Amino acid sequence: MTAGVHRAAATGFADGADIYAASRPAYPAQAIDWLRDRLAIGSGSRVVEVGAGTGLFTHLLLDTGAAVVATDPVPEMLAHLASTLPGAGTALATAEALPIADGSVDAVICATAFHWFATPQALAEFRRVLRPGGALGLIWNVRDNDVPWVRRLSEITDRYQDDAPRQKSQAWRGVFPAPGFTPLHETVMRYDHVGTPEDVIVGRTLSTSFIAALPDDRRATLIDEVRALIAATPDLAGKSEVRFPYVTRAYDSRRLD
Repeated sequence: MTAGVHRAAATGFADGADIYAASRPAYPAQAIDWLRDRLAIGSGSRVVEVGAGTGLFTHLLLDTGAAVVATDPVPEMLAHLASTLPGAGTALATAEALPIADGSVDAVICATAFHWFATPQALAEFRRVLRPGGALGLIWNVRDNDVPWVRRLSEITDRYQDDAPRQKSQAWRGVFPAPGFTPLHETVMRYDHVGTPEDVIVGRTLSTSFIAALPDDRRATLIDEVRALIAATPDLAGKSEVRFPYVTRAYDSRRLD
């Protein structure tokens, strides 16, 4: 199933599913309002989540009362989701080949995932499974690089990204406006990931696909640099709890008849 999936995702996410689940930020409480108010998801809704990973966003979808099928092409990620969220259906699948009947779902959701498969083929598949008027929702937690230490952390990690697709490149926007969909509407929220520096900074760094896929020696060198940054930053050094700030950007569109 990982054939055709970018090597950084196929390798990094397979090797790092547990640390991904433990160290990635959740989503702000307002995301529930976005799901209900902008995407009309609620009790009785049928939703497919594409690129669901370990289920960090899936639990919010379940909290709306919707029936959810979570899909992902990486077996290790999907196995983690299935073990922790038995209320969700699961399917091993790529974005371009969903095992979902035509016009059968009310919403397609991609949480911190769409940049991996932002192609006309994927959007055509989303349109196929959506009912007329159904919603497409895209959401990302984006590092707040206006904070100096966060910006420096990004400079350190960006050196290792190679050709891995990322939200920050904005390349995913190239497929919009998309045939058969209304223009995107943006909603902006904020979120602080609170925890120990090892969890929310070091663990978050290790959960990045292209870093998890690095050879052990290169990954160790990078993590030494991240720990040095923590030690040199007064807001972080010696703290048992820190806040990693994010800007959560959510986009919604509707399938046209």
